[in-house]
Amino acid sequence: MSRIETDILVIGAGSAGLSVAAGAVQMGARVVLLEGHEMGGDCLNYGCVPSKALLAAAKAAHGQRHAERFGVANAPGEADYAKVMEHVAGVIAEIAPVDSQERFEGLGVTVIREYGRFISPEEVQAGETVIKARRIVIATGSSPLVPPIPGLDTVPYLTNETLFDQREKPEHLLIVGGGPIGMEMAQAHVRLGCRVTVIEGETSLGKDDPEMASVVLETLRAEGVAIEEGAKVAEVSGKSGAIEVTAEDGRRFSGSHLLVAVGRKINTDRLDLEKASIATSDRGRIEVDDTLRTSNRRVYAIGDAAGGLQFTHVAGYHASVIIRSLLFALPAKAKTAHIPWCTYTDPELAQVGLTEAQARAEYGGRVEIATFAYDENDRAIAEHHTRGHIKVMVVSGRPVGATIVGHGAGEQISLWALALANRLKMSQVAGMVAPYPTYGEINKRVAGAYFSPRLFDNPLIKRVVGFVQRRIP
Repeated sequence: MSRIETDILVIGAGSAGLSVAAGAVQMGARVVLLEGHEMGGDCLNYGCVPSKALLAAAKAAHGQRHAERFGVANAPGEADYAKVMEHVAGVIAEIAPVDSQERFEGLGVTVIREYGRFISPEEVQAGETVIKARRIVIATGSSPLVPPIPGLDTVPYLTNETLFDQREKPEHLLIVGGGPIGMEMAQAHVRLGCRVTVIEGETSLGKDDPEMASVVLETLRAEGVAIEEGAKVAEVSGKSGAIEVTAEDGRRFSGSHLLVAVGRKINTDRLDLEKASIATSDRGRIEVDDTLRTSNRRVYAIGDAAGGLQFTHVAGYHASVIIRSLLFALPAKAKTAHIPWCTYTDPELAQVGLTEAQARAEYGGRVEIATFAYDENDRAIAEHHTRGHIKVMVVSGRPVGATIVGHGAGEQISLWALALANRLKMSQVAGMVAPYPTYGEINKRVAGAYFSPRLFDNPLIKRVVGFVQRRIP
């Protein structure tokens, strides 16, 4: 058994862990990084990267079949599913060197390709190595939640960790779960020529603004996705190529393939957290304070391991927060009000801050809602992307939340994340000049919509203007 002493030990080489390791080692800290599975974690290998590559291929096929509106002849848009998945694998391979063991060793990080487990409050064993560290960062991420559905263990099923290994196109894909992952994969597969049925126990995209989510759901239904809501799964049966899902209310759904997309579970099973006196919640989430420290003062938990919002950009943000504490002993707290997220369907659905319902619950009658529609944006009209709109929740002249459904919503939401992070006023957004014609004008125009009643429907303003005009020589 070998022993290593280090300044910082990072457990997990996903987005969160890699960000900490790269930042810390380049600023002079000794860093050991543990990873028992794939470098790059879920985002690179099974999540953000492959899913967006698949959506891009599906969008290309869909575009060919709907080119006539531009005066271009429609084409069949037939997809070779195996080649599409090779495209996905190629995208992963192109990005992988950035997250590779070789790159991080080149930076000076000691990389050990083993899972780690605590053996004391300040020691972790990884294979035949024991690491003692001044500070330890748990960045083990999450993995697909597989619920205890009767019969599920008797049939072949896919998760996001196995879907991208598929080379045979599903004839009829059943998706259990109507959240962002389920809906993205539903649209991707229906555009690639599969039949798709989404089976959701409650409401699809239920964590989002229902008015805005309905735009996405209507689009998916129009493209051929069958969305069955209020269908809690009671049983799964069948065999490869012939799978049946039975809901509690008796509805039955038959398909060739099954994708389980009902949520995520935090990867803490291997860690032996009790040996480090690290407290967890009943659901296995590591308990952290607002500095992301655990009940063991030497140990931090970041990214999905810390619970809360499970997004790659949150993992990177958490890394930036704790770097201040790890390296400089400076106070730093993680916040959530300015964290955006996006569902990458077409149209996209993006959110930052409070939804309309949340804003009204918190601020009551003080909330004002500003909206602007995509079909009033010239660029959207030129490119036939007029479905959607933006909604901004405003209190005392400052935005407290924004929701966007429409083309490029994930890009557009960044401005509102900036506004919330820096407590900007609507007047400052209105003062922005966006190039014409761009989708970015939507953000300026919604700020204008907020001020329009104050300017154009105000009798006092009109009297002042009239007074000034009568006295101009």
